[in-house]
Amino acid sequence: MKPYDVIIIGAGPIGLACGIEAKKAGLKFLILDKGCIVNSIFHYPSNMTFFSTSERLEIGGIPFVSHGVKPTRKEALDYYRRAADHYKLNVHTYEKVNSLTEEANLYKIITDKSVYLTKFIILSTGFYDTINKMNVPGEEIKKVRHYFDEPHPYAYTKTAVIGAGNSGVDTALELYRVGAEVTMIIKYSEIKKSIKYWVKPDIENRIKEGSIKAYFNSQVEKITDTSIHIKDIKTGKKTVIPNDFVFAMTGYKPDFDLLKDAGLKIRNHCPVFNKKTHETSRKNIYLAGVICSGLETDKLFIENSREHSVIIVKDILKKL
Repeated sequence: MKPYDVIIIGAGPIGLACGIEAKKAGLKFLILDKGCIVNSIFHYPSNMTFFSTSERLEIGGIPFVSHGVKPTRKEALDYYRRAADHYKLNVHTYEKVNSLTEEANLYKIITDKSVYLTKFIILSTGFYDTINKMNVPGEEIKKVRHYFDEPHPYAYTKTAVIGAGNSGVDTALELYRVGAEVTMIIKYSEIKKSIKYWVKPDIENRIKEGSIKAYFNSQVEKITDTSIHIKDIKTGKKTVIPNDFVFAMTGYKPDFDLLKDAGLKIRNHCPVFNKKTHETSRKNIYLAGVICSGLETDKLFIENSREHSVIIVKDILKKL
């Protein structure tokens, strides 16, 4: 088995950017992903609009032209697929990495479909696939969702949205606009200040007028088939709300199991790596993209992670 120069785990925008740089450098490479290409973006809400403008999402020098200033989810899916096609990237989708070990100065990657050897590894697995659980009774009930696709199926139902970040606010507004009865449960005293500026006045006005009911300084204690039980953090007052569906938009986190399996050092819930080269505590294993920020997933985005691919491939070329 002839080893690859580099295997990239994760076919998101930054994983694809790493593949493009590897292709430009003439490296033998492979990109693996347990889902589809740009799997996280595929699972975004169908009506989602990006915070960033299209030129900030570009990779590989390919222009990203969108109909509006802020591109849509569908436009992003089309763009990244075209970028992969343009560079003829070697991508294996729906192939999950099960283990990663070192063998004779190489790394051995075992997936659910094959076995590969490689000199270098780039981990670019993002964070959107691993949910932050609430760890409350009833969270496993079928009506509880940690992802939101589209609002139509929930028209005229009683819905609860947990969280006041961008995903929580977008979900609440979309549900409200199809006629769902929406209740927001927010552990803070106000909507997050980091909410998209064109959305913030909308959600604040809907709450103010009572179209969307909001319980601030509150947390979920229990979920049943017909209700959701919440508690005021400050006063201790408990409230039971009739409920059909729960959208727990409580955020996501990196796949720490894969990082630990790779033998990487993790400090304060963040993988340890060289900020200049992006090499981790294990020789020839690199990190790219939002995974570099650990649990602080609001620090890195596509637009300020694109340069990781250039930095990493440059360091790899020095070692070959």
